[in-house]
Amino acid sequence: MRQTTLCFLLKDDQVLLAMKKRGFGAGKWNGVGGKVAEKEDVVAAAAREIKEEVGVTVAPEDLERVGTLNFDFSDEHDWAQSCTVFIARRWEGEPSESEEVRPQWYRKNALPFDSMWVDDPHWLPMVLAGKKIKGKFLFEDKGGAMINFAVSEIREGGVAEK
Repeated sequence: MRQTTLCFLLKDDQVLLAMKKRGFGAGKWNGVGGKVAEKEDVVAAAAREIKEEVGVTVAPEDLERVGTLNFDFSDEHDWAQSCTVFIARRWEGEPSESEEVRPQWYRKNALPFDSMWVDDPHWLPMVLAGKKIKGKFLFEDKGGAMINFAVSEIREGGVAEK
């Protein structure tokens, strides 16, 4: 299973989303992130992907790990991934467009879920509300539909199911 990262920059009541312009997830709004390189630490990968995709620098200590999501695809087994989710409230620079993504700020309560991955409404609001989560998702139709899923809030001393 491929290791990936996903990070959401937060400012006041807004979250930075990125419109993927090419490759996996093209045409969808998502956080910033991507593949973890061989022998690369997941935190270093998240910081690198943020810099490459939206041109801002986030110090490793400013990346808060808020969840792990496992994605499986019934029709594309090589797309399976374990994604570590981060949020960041501090960074250097202003987010800017790259060859890969076009960033845009959205209010946390007005996210474009109709143009995002079908799993996002089931876990992203929890993260934006300050919760830590874990989830498993099984997709079909190349990620266009979910067969099943489970999302849990991670609490100190236990896990609460959604």
